[in-house]
Amino acid sequence: MKKTFPLSLLICAVVTVGCSKSQGGMPAASNEYAVETVKTTEASTTVSYPATIKGQQDIEIRPKVSGFITRLCVDEGAYVRKGQLLFTIDNVQYVEAVKSAQAQINVITTNISTQKLTVDNKKMLLEKKIISEYDYQVAENQLKSLQAQLEQAQAQLASARENLRYCSVTSPANGYVGTIPYRVGSLVSGQSAQALTTVSDNNVMHVYFSMTEKDLLTLSRESGGVNGAIDNMPEVSLQLADGSTYDMKGKITTASGVIDQSTGSVSMRASFENPRKILRSGGSAVILFPTVVKEAVVIPQKCTFEIQEKKFVYVVGSDNKVKSREIEVLSQNDGTNYIVTSGLKSGERIVVDVVTNLKDDMEIKPITPEQAAKNIDQAAEDLKNRKM
Repeated sequence: MKKTFPLSLLICAVVTVGCSKSQGGMPAASNEYAVETVKTTEASTTVSYPATIKGQQDIEIRPKVSGFITRLCVDEGAYVRKGQLLFTIDNVQYVEAVKSAQAQINVITTNISTQKLTVDNKKMLLEKKIISEYDYQVAENQLKSLQAQLEQAQAQLASARENLRYCSVTSPANGYVGTIPYRVGSLVSGQSAQALTTVSDNNVMHVYFSMTEKDLLTLSRESGGVNGAIDNMPEVSLQLADGSTYDMKGKITTASGVIDQSTGSVSMRASFENPRKILRSGGSAVILFPTVVKEAVVIPQKCTFEIQEKKFVYVVGSDNKVKSREIEVLSQNDGTNYIVTSGLKSGERIVVDVVTNLKDDMEIKPITPEQAAKNIDQAAEDLKNRKM
């Protein structure tokens, strides 16, 4: 006579034995659990770092003279060339300053001409001993004073012309125009709280991120210094804000010489070509840094469990009794496996599935993951055919 089991109990048994067909264990009643021997291998992983995107040059455009904006020559987001006109500032007072400085020069120049005649005349009278040396020297000193006034007036004229030129605000480099907070009629000056705009050179983008001091020291030791580490660093990828990966690789170019004491990290910079202008200054992204771990211990994530944010596995002893053990893993993972940094070594056996059913010193019957998969398939087939 065949024994029959409630359907709910059978379903529970199938669920318990594993979540995939590749690995799993048998129901607790059978005391069979999938066990694997830990081996070392070379593992590749990707370390991610939050990053900020900046243009090769982000130049704040500020006025050198004060006045009202009379014209906006570009719009936000426009691409401009070096020397292209961006803004004009009311120049009436600066035009008048140029005229005044020029008039002052004309007056002084005329006075110098007159004084030269006086000096020549005084010199002739001195030679005839009609006047004293003192009278001649006074006339000559007055000429030198006028010549000094001329130099001062010429400097004032140059300054006035420079201020007049500054009324036309031009771009110092090729790039894209940022936000324009001031419009026509706004009063601006060099002390204004905000810049007129920002021009960003986006041909090459600099992406800034922070690497831990420990990681940088490890790379530096392996490469004989920071510069050697930077030269040997692999090309990096950039994950954009929408989750997509930028289609061009970048290269890490510099590392800050100062460690941030508040975070214990070092500022790094990677450079990316930007021919299609997809990257914009001020954007956020994630640097994806590929790393290779030699002689790594790689285990499935499902064979671990957590207690107070610490990870544990069940290690199987020679007597087939299990014992929980804390392990440390890399924070970066592929979503399926962990790379163990401490707690396990090659040759040890661990339970790879259904670890929630286990307790310390519990004796199990080890089976291979393949056997566990067959048992799961058989249980599912039995359920389908209602043979159990």
